[in-house]
Amino acid sequence: MAEIDLLKNYPKTKRNLEEATKVRTDEVRKVARLFGRDFFDGDRKFGYGGFNYHPKFWTQVVKDFRDYWQLDEKSSILDVGCGKGFMIYDFLKLIPELTIEGIDISEYAIKNSKSEVSNYLKIGDAMNLPFEDKSFDYIISINTIHNLELDDCKIALKEINRVSKKGAFITVDAYNNEEEKKRMYSWNLTAKTILSTGQWKSLFDECDYKGDYYWFIP
Repeated sequence: MAEIDLLKNYPKTKRNLEEATKVRTDEVRKVARLFGRDFFDGDRKFGYGGFNYHPKFWTQVVKDFRDYWQLDEKSSILDVGCGKGFMIYDFLKLIPELTIEGIDISEYAIKNSKSEVSNYLKIGDAMNLPFEDKSFDYIISINTIHNLELDDCKIALKEINRVSKKGAFITVDAYNNEEEKKRMYSWNLTAKTILSTGQWKSLFDECDYKGDYYWFIP
């Protein structure tokens, strides 16, 4: 288990925290947490404001995963919280014979996924991964499990352990100090479990989570 930024080459976006604080009300969060059309392709205040594929986002990131895990055509990956499958698409461009699947709680995202990878995706719940023990070499879950309540988050971590053979990588909303905590709560749209980095590490130990991890801190 290691703290490592495997998303270091994911393009950073400028965040207007003051504007986010104004529009991200409890009602807006309630709509966003449905993970439907409003979240992906509706008004920007509810989420992405149009969730579309662009090669700049994942092309280099999947290379970093390949190099870190030494992935090849015999490797297998599960993406928990795959959205419309953009990362899976870039993985298959990089390693066409890779065994890869994705699940997402959002029926909208799966139905509106990138057509080239739609057969690799299914609706699924991080708390009950529809796979046998050790079905995949590696599990990736980016900004997903923190959308669960704390007890459910623990279940998801144990599920990731159960399904992976070799390792995993997750990112979660976190903070290191009170200033970052304030920014995180202002920025947060969908997360239900937001902890300090130290609290997350304690949770990983409690759940015997064996994978790698990193933080999202606005």
